[in-house]
Amino acid sequence: MKQKFSPVVIALAVTAVAFITLPILAILVRAPWSDAWEIVAQKRTRDALVVSLQTSVIAAVIASVIGIPLSWVLARSSGRGISVLRTISVVPIVLPPVVGGIALLAAFGRRGVVGQYLYDWWGVSLPFTRTAVVMAQVFVALPFFVLAVEAAFRQNGRHLEEAAETLGASPLRVFLTVALPLARPAIIAGFALSWARSLGEFGASITFAGSFPGRTQTLPMAVYELVSVDYQLSLVLSLLMVAISVAVLVGLRDRWMSGAEQ
Repeated sequence: MKQKFSPVVIALAVTAVAFITLPILAILVRAPWSDAWEIVAQKRTRDALVVSLQTSVIAAVIASVIGIPLSWVLARSSGRGISVLRTISVVPIVLPPVVGGIALLAAFGRRGVVGQYLYDWWGVSLPFTRTAVVMAQVFVALPFFVLAVEAAFRQNGRHLEEAAETLGASPLRVFLTVALPLARPAIIAGFALSWARSLGEFGASITFAGSFPGRTQTLPMAVYELVSVDYQLSLVLSLLMVAISVAVLVGLRDRWMSGAEQ
């Protein structure tokens, strides 16, 4: 039976879609299409694009590698300690991005809680490097991955895992051969979401890594610096980011939706 909706619900839904769609369409309308390719081909634009793509992909991979075990622990454990751990894991979602950058500086700066030892003992300085960009992106993107994958682990239940344990499979084998394959669509969706969040990261990155062209400047940083200097160029770079994000998410749509349906 086809679902019927109240006109009020439909009107509010249309308003929500319009609120998201109109600004994106405005970029398409205002962008200087005749000069777009020339602007994209500029060295500064290419450098920012390379930095963005490199760091966001690395950040998404790292978020996946450490996020899958964390999601598994959260989904299969209970108790007050796990509730605290879950809360900590998603704090970056509600934390202002600039505060996240300051927190990373406090932890990994040259005089940071951990960074002081890295610098004094091994001469390693993390702030204002490309590594710092990746760290900032992982910090803000990891919670999105965990939320998506933990939900999948919970929805899959334990009956197949318990059957594997009954047959003598070790906890690691159960995790690798039963839990991970079942959660694969959600893992792919979580990867896409964390990648998109990393690609658009700005506040924590510019605070912890700075905005040095060719080294730490990502596309969002370039857009921010150009919006008051060259508005047309900032529109083109914004359009480029929209195109990349939409292309990847559309390409992963089937897996995204299958992950959401589990």
